[in-house]
Amino acid sequence: MDSNKAKDMFEGQAHLYRLMFNFITSMGLKAAIELGIADVIHNHGQPITISELVLALHINPARTSFFYRLMRLLTHSGLFVKTKVKEEEEEGYDLTPCSKLLLKHNNVPNLSSIVKVALEPPLSQPFQALGEWFQRDDDGVKVVTPFEAVFGKGFWQYGNENPEFANLFNEAMRSDSGMMNLVIKGWRDVFEGVNSLVDAGGGVGETARIISEEFPNIKCTVLDLPHVVSGLEDGENLKFIGGDMLQSIPSADAILFKNVLTGKSDEDCVKVLKKCREAITENGKKGKVIIMDIVINERDMHDLTQTKLYFDLLMMIITAGREREEREWEKLFMEAGFSRYHITPIFGLRSLIQVYP
Repeated sequence: MDSNKAKDMFEGQAHLYRLMFNFITSMGLKAAIELGIADVIHNHGQPITISELVLALHINPARTSFFYRLMRLLTHSGLFVKTKVKEEEEEGYDLTPCSKLLLKHNNVPNLSSIVKVALEPPLSQPFQALGEWFQRDDDGVKVVTPFEAVFGKGFWQYGNENPEFANLFNEAMRSDSGMMNLVIKGWRDVFEGVNSLVDAGGGVGETARIISEEFPNIKCTVLDLPHVVSGLEDGENLKFIGGDMLQSIPSADAILFKNVLTGKSDEDCVKVLKKCREAITENGKKGKVIIMDIVINERDMHDLTQTKLYFDLLMMIITAGREREEREWEKLFMEAGFSRYHITPIFGLRSLIQVYP
């Protein structure tokens, strides 16, 4: 074998091992959250040395060298950054935009619950059976998701029967909705001229509450399944309605979907969008549908596209949904009777899609 072929093989081996051991970074991230490393660094007020971290985290000093190895990986992965500590010979660790999202008390949302729920068995275990699932014989019946194949029930039924997991999942969704503040303040024109809005699949109303506080003139309605909104109290310009969006959507100037259509099949998306079209054109109105969701675009940076593809497979695992490319979104809009749409990449993974009748 010549040297070039050997070089290719060894590079391939390193790449293969990197793919194989990606989970180690996830487990390191989980440990960082459990230990509260980000909060200790934040409270320290400046970059912190390894010895100071060990002391503050009550780590057994005999494990200092092991803890350093964890921090070395998390720093290499971009969770923390190394920098010089003033008046010290040692290097110190500081926060990055990524680790700031793990802080318990700060002016940004805390996304720790999203990390925790993603690593729980209900989300991680079905991936172990993915290869077997592709060869599964469903005997001509409806194709089951990998989640259903492993647990014998759908994701939402599992949540209803396991309150502890459901609470963690709902907390994760609430923290994700907290990022809405950044979107609303940056895209206020999206809500101009809107006097009524339905947040379809809006859960416990975190997103709608943010909108109603930022725009007191907008009457917001959260539509979700009856058991989801049961017991939730209406506000001055916020109310909750139990129902099924596949059956009916209240009339409004705008219908909002945040991370909702991603979890539905193309067939159900078209059904829902047709209901939306009826709701925003009732009595001669010409409203719009506002969608905040992932649009796969392989022209994005490699890491961003990879994260979107992770979410796509997650949707495949737990629901009948998917993440979509622009052409796939367009097909849904046209089939539902809409005439035009506009996609604006916003912050991070998601895009803002405005759809018009």
